[in-house]
Amino acid sequence: MNEHSVTIETAAPQTGADKDAFDRLTSLGWSGGLAAIVAGLAVSFLLFGYALVYWRNADMDFMVIYIALAMNAGKPQQFLDHTAYLTILSVKSWFQLLHGLGLLDATTLPAMPPASDASAFDAAMTQAVRAGRILVFLIAAACVLIFAGLARRMFRDWRVAMLATLAFALSGGVAVHSRILRSEFVAACPVIFALMILIIIGSRGRLMRPLGMAVAAALCVIGLENKVQAILLIGALPFVILPFGGPDTASVAFWRRASASWLAASIAAMIAVAAAWAAWPLIAAGLDRGLLDAAQFHPLLLNRFGVYQVALLVLIGGCMIAYAAIWQISAAETLTAMSAVIAGASIALFLLDADYNTGNVIAVINPLEKMLVFADASTSDAANGSSPAAVVLLLLDGFASVLARYSFVLHSSSRPTVFLTWLIIPGIVLAWRRGEKQAALQALVLMLAAIGIDTLGVRRGLKIEYFIFTDPLIVLAGAILLAQMSELRFHKWAYPIAATLFGLHVAVGQAEPIKYAFKRSGPEPVCEWNPHYMPLMPLPWCPRTP
Repeated sequence: MNEHSVTIETAAPQTGADKDAFDRLTSLGWSGGLAAIVAGLAVSFLLFGYALVYWRNADMDFMVIYIALAMNAGKPQQFLDHTAYLTILSVKSWFQLLHGLGLLDATTLPAMPPASDASAFDAAMTQAVRAGRILVFLIAAACVLIFAGLARRMFRDWRVAMLATLAFALSGGVAVHSRILRSEFVAACPVIFALMILIIIGSRGRLMRPLGMAVAAALCVIGLENKVQAILLIGALPFVILPFGGPDTASVAFWRRASASWLAASIAAMIAVAAAWAAWPLIAAGLDRGLLDAAQFHPLLLNRFGVYQVALLVLIGGCMIAYAAIWQISAAETLTAMSAVIAGASIALFLLDADYNTGNVIAVINPLEKMLVFADASTSDAANGSSPAAVVLLLLDGFASVLARYSFVLHSSSRPTVFLTWLIIPGIVLAWRRGEKQAALQALVLMLAAIGIDTLGVRRGLKIEYFIFTDPLIVLAGAILLAQMSELRFHKWAYPIAATLFGLHVAVGQAEPIKYAFKRSGPEPVCEWNPHYMPLMPLPWCPRTP
């Protein structure tokens, strides 16, 4: 077996390739298929993203671009709601690069034409918005290709990886985030990649496996730094990863040799202590009660900040120990991996120093409190109250709403992955009854994580922008079942069903972008929030405020 393949097994190819649905669906091959996917994303972006008038669907576009222009003029970051920290920094640097190449004129607030010169302002903002959207498309295309590369490492059959990549690229989350500036995409994708890395490195014992753990931990913190909502996905990872292992997961010989392995564990522990010590000023600033009170943060538990953060660390450590016990990971490798996680997370925190702002720091260190600042009244009352019944009722209400959305019939949405759930749920039952219990468990935990995160997301309306946090989990669950039961590709209904799903993904996933492309409403709604989020940039169509 190739050393890069993972425990997701597939049946050996059978005769009758002309009836093989996999071959028919991936006839372009690996490179050709990826090129076609990126080309399709580019066409969609050009038609329904780049070509749109600059103020269409541009709430976050305006906010991010405004802050990037302000920061290029030497002002501090002001938009801290998400926090969108890395998105803002990337747009800021992107504008500077384009300006240096002579491709973008106005890169600072003073360089922008005044609102009184409407035609000049429109031209400058069109240029800036389109530049930002090009950056978004490049990020989306890169994330699709990274997903493809990791999926190919996960699945022995490259065709399964290609189908998973296609489903991811055509999902509602990617459809939205590949054409507008939002913070969710840069937050969700690193955590999803961390999950895929953990699955890959967990499939086989390797000497450098703890290094992969460090990378995964760093990716999780990077995602959290861009949008605090990523904490929900991060919190699910320790549970999700437990069923992903196999006969080759056990530690290699090095990690079972007492002297060498414990020396490596000791060195890793010292590195972790050094990294945590270096990052401690950031953590201490994030827990500073004066800063938190000034930001109107309220403790979530026991009237103390930092309680659930410690609980999450204990949970991660406990799940790592459980994983080690299940899949025969040595104590030395487990402790080394724990040190690697601490070191990777601590090093990733240093990104907050790239353009230091206490608002970013306290949000990243206290993500749930930050989320509650923008929660609806019922959620805030339940979280800050003492009645467990109120919390349970909110969760049940959210769960019922998610089930209605997954049915599509009871609550339609521009989310094509709901159609995958119609096959995944019976597929889990079928796999279990066939004796493929590990694959069934793997798909089940991924689906439970998606449902749980979406249940909590209902409190913020479960907007289409939030699908990017859970769509990849649904896609991976489906791909795992498809890989384990690949003989179904020879069934007479396999290709028609797959072709129908492909059509639904294209039609439903593109519905939202097309809807915005053909809207006829004007930009007036922007005036409702413009004075708050863009105080130094009046807009031509908004009334002047005294």
